[in-house]
Amino acid sequence: DSYCKAPFKYNYTNKLPSYNSDSILEANKDLKEIFSDQSILILNALDNLDEVHDIMELKKDSSLASQVRVLQLKTKINSKITIALTELDAVAAEFDCEGERVAQIGNYVDNLNASRNNKMILYSIVAGAAASIAGGIVKDEGWSNAIDISGGVLGAGFGLATLNPKGKKVEFIHQRNLLRDVWRGKLESPNFPPFIWYMYTEKKFSNREERSIIGNMKERWLHYQFDDNKSAADQSVIFSDGGFYRSDDLHNRAAMLNQMQSATRTINQNINYLLLDLDKLIL
Repeated sequence: DSYCKAPFKYNYTNKLPSYNSDSILEANKDLKEIFSDQSILILNALDNLDEVHDIMELKKDSSLASQVRVLQLKTKINSKITIALTELDAVAAEFDCEGERVAQIGNYVDNLNASRNNKMILYSIVAGAAASIAGGIVKDEGWSNAIDISGGVLGAGFGLATLNPKGKKVEFIHQRNLLRDVWRGKLESPNFPPFIWYMYTEKKFSNREERSIIGNMKERWLHYQFDDNKSAADQSVIFSDGGFYRSDDLHNRAAMLNQMQSATRTINQNINYLLLDLDKLIL
């Protein structure tokens, strides 16, 4: 089982931010002079919109008391952002660790397959050499031909044995399966903090806003990892609690985990833009 999961299990609340992004943006259109749409949605997801509105009102008053209150509210917002950033780092780190764990097992199976193939090639060479020597020693033409034929068949058999397309398999367990929630598109477990899941699944945070981050990810997986065969993908060991893996499945899983790690880290860009917008508000 995985050594990548945290030793302490934190029970995140399953309450997700509202996905009614158009209504949220309309209700906070007064913030659009300073904040981008994505920043407003992140502030809503972090439950910090009230603090931002309060800061905008306090900025109209230049008194020392107002300035102190602005800094207090800014600290409260920064605290929520810091938690969000650490959540991003934690999830990305687990994807990274899982990817390395799978890659290690994949290399192990590759080495088993390579060792087996090398042995078959060696046996094929030995069989051919033995047949040639024996054919040269035996004077009887009939026996000589029989030895040559037998040696050729034996060598061919060893050669064909190296062409096993599936290779060896290994049992690999992952009851905490980060990829399963992503594939199903539902937060059915405590694997992800609600804020991270919201960023994954809100279309406003993807490049074209046609699909969410994981919506685009699933489309690529289906095409490149499963040849557009959704039934095969749904039944794949990759999205189960684990089972017997062959080399190709292990390398596919490692690639998918690494892709999710990269997608998770890109969310930092949205947080960075929010911090820049907040600085404009305070200055």
